[in-house]
Amino acid sequence: MNRSKPPERPAKVKEQQDNYSLIDERYEIIGGERYDFLSSPKYAHHKILTNFHLAFHSACCQEGEVLLAPMDVHFDEDNIMQPDVIYISRERLDIIRDGFIFGVPDLLVEILSDSTGRRDKIIKKKQYEHFGVKEYWLADPQYRTVDQFVLREGRYELAATLSESDTLVSATVPCLTIDLSVIFPADMRQ
Repeated sequence: MNRSKPPERPAKVKEQQDNYSLIDERYEIIGGERYDFLSSPKYAHHKILTNFHLAFHSACCQEGEVLLAPMDVHFDEDNIMQPDVIYISRERLDIIRDGFIFGVPDLLVEILSDSTGRRDKIIKKKQYEHFGVKEYWLADPQYRTVDQFVLREGRYELAATLSESDTLVSATVPCLTIDLSVIFPADMRQ
């Protein structure tokens, strides 16, 4: 019986903010650790991202700014993330400076993918909660659902899990109501 040891996992790479803008690779720094984007998102991810952008822009373009990945959100020097959709209310636009975001957006959306799903559901959700992002949505292309988390007393509560036949009403952005049937198109070209 051969009892060989399983291969060791590579150690996490500690990164510095100073290096972040010098490297052409796409990655995030979360809790001081580097997380690479391993591949380009699939068609369904981009289509959902585009549809969210159109819905946000249509509903709230006069009330704030909607931005899409890749856009760096600098929460602090150990946490620089690239959410898929970023919404910043007009009153808080001063967090955009020097071409990036330095501070806490009002609402963030992540679209799950095979390579980032675990990170989005666990690691980033925990950090967004810690930094005080008022509302966080997780869109799942496979199951065509959106989990809506709302910050209450410093903790995220699951406000709703909605399907493509539902209407999502933001708990924190008054202008934002989205018919999810327009977010998840019939032809996802998986």
